[in-house]
Amino acid sequence: MSSFLQMLNSGSDQVAPLDLVLRLCLALVLGIVISGLYRVTRTRPETSSFPTTLVLLTILIAMVTKVIGDNVARAFSLVGALSIVRFRTVVRDTEDTAYVIFAVVIGMALGANQPWVAGIGMAVVSLAAFLLMKRKNKPGAEPSHTLTVRVGIGRDVDAVVTDTLKAFATEWRVQSMSTSKQGLSVDVTYKLSARAPDQAEAFVKALNRLEGVQCVELSQYEVSRD
Repeated sequence: MSSFLQMLNSGSDQVAPLDLVLRLCLALVLGIVISGLYRVTRTRPETSSFPTTLVLLTILIAMVTKVIGDNVARAFSLVGALSIVRFRTVVRDTEDTAYVIFAVVIGMALGANQPWVAGIGMAVVSLAAFLLMKRKNKPGAEPSHTLTVRVGIGRDVDAVVTDTLKAFATEWRVQSMSTSKQGLSVDVTYKLSARAPDQAEAFVKALNRLEGVQCVELSQYEVSRD
């Protein structure tokens, strides 16, 4: 039993200040690179704070890995401490999740004093991200507007609005459908990519003039390009 406890508490407690500063500075630099890569390759960021989170996460993971070292007891203590933290924000895109894991792995590599793993991993993942990056200038690559149209129950929604949609959008798809006014009308929500965003007002007016259309609501995504 005593030998097991000694094993749990094994590991060097000495952390050279200069070594720690170098590792954290390198984590900062690579975290900024990861954040920049995210901004360049992602057409619609999860939130405006997400790139900053990637930088901080890289540094924090490097710190944690350095503190834990090869001490199993510290690792268990860290799990217990972090178990009280609740993360409310859901990352909806799996590609954004991959960037979180990317930052974690780079931070772990630096904290474990394996800079070559971090450097080579950074190069390979960056190359993969650029090769798989969606073309930002491709028409219709990302939906830019949400459109909700209310039409009387006896009418074919597509037949009513399709010609007007073609004039404003490069592509569109139905996101949801529901009834309203006690089943007397149908609300259809579209995700669409605008052909001419500056013509939004004219587009809404054109839809309102269509026979059978009772209500129109158009909203635009707030996309951070910082």
